[in-house]
Amino acid sequence: MNIKSILVSQPKPKNDKNPFHDLANKHALKVDFRSFIHVEGVPSKDFRQQRIDLSNYSAVIFTSRMAIDHYFRMAKETRFAVPDQMKYFCVSEAVAYYLQNYVVYRKRKIFHGKQTFKDLMELVVKHSGERYLVPCSDIQRKNIPDQLEKNQINFKNATLYNTVCSDLSDLKDVKYDVLVFYSPSGIQSLIKNFPKFEQNDTKIAAFGPTTVQAAEKAGLRIDIKAPMPGVPSMTMAIEKYIKAEKQPN
Repeated sequence: MNIKSILVSQPKPKNDKNPFHDLANKHALKVDFRSFIHVEGVPSKDFRQQRIDLSNYSAVIFTSRMAIDHYFRMAKETRFAVPDQMKYFCVSEAVAYYLQNYVVYRKRKIFHGKQTFKDLMELVVKHSGERYLVPCSDIQRKNIPDQLEKNQINFKNATLYNTVCSDLSDLKDVKYDVLVFYSPSGIQSLIKNFPKFEQNDTKIAAFGPTTVQAAEKAGLRIDIKAPMPGVPSMTMAIEKYIKAEKQPN
């Protein structure tokens, strides 16, 4: 079966300068985007039940732009005036620059890793005397608290937003040749929306080991995996699969 249509379980990119757009043009594919999950902020009354006093922390660890938005939202809702001397530790430079929407960017109080939390940990350890708050979602990756605990860092997780399955009922009778997933929550949303989902000839493409694991646990057949040796991106993995399909047996 030749691949002609792909559904990516993420929001549509803001412009056409993305790998899926190039892949679609190159192989005459129909590529649609649809977020299988969405984020809802934790109400301030529910946050108070976590018994967290924002003023008790001298530094904040941000792993995403979403975490930044919800930290400052909660500060506003709880009438906490974030002090100028607060230090911020961001997982990447892009996340650090996003902070400029809320604070004046000063190198002496904003630190960032290269791209991974492991990179950032080196900076956190150098400032081990701080009291860290970690804004996160209800499905925070386990490696983050594990690394902080391993290095005996004084920290507290603050659940400020929840990851929720989106309503996909309008896709009930829509068929795609490939479904692309980037997170376990995307897989969970598929199964929650369509508990009787039958894969049949539909190809499942999964990015990352935790997504692969979630798909396998859900009983899905995984046809395309990324990253793999020599295939670092999802679009490259799909293109490799398409080319292999076209090869004569």
